[in-house]
Amino acid sequence: MLIMVSITFSIPEETRRIMKEFPEVNWTHIVRSSIEDRARKLELKKEILKKVITEDKNGFTDWSLTAGSKLKKGIAKRHKL
Repeated sequence: MLIMVSITFSIPEETRRIMKEFPEVNWTHIVRSSIEDRARKLELKKEILKKVITEDKNGFTDWSLTAGSKLKKGIAKRHKL
């Protein structure tokens, strides 16, 4: 079950004016996607740092190759390659 929470933030008036010119754009989706993307990148960074600190060189190499493969697949899927 996915639980969603709401957040409120402020943007400059000029930005809001521009956004109103394009009501067909799903601004909520853009903001949500940006936040999710940044959160995933931060989690990956945390995981990489943990692996560097706790694993031997070969363990980290194996992990990095696996992570790289997953990343490439994710990029290909996102761009429908």
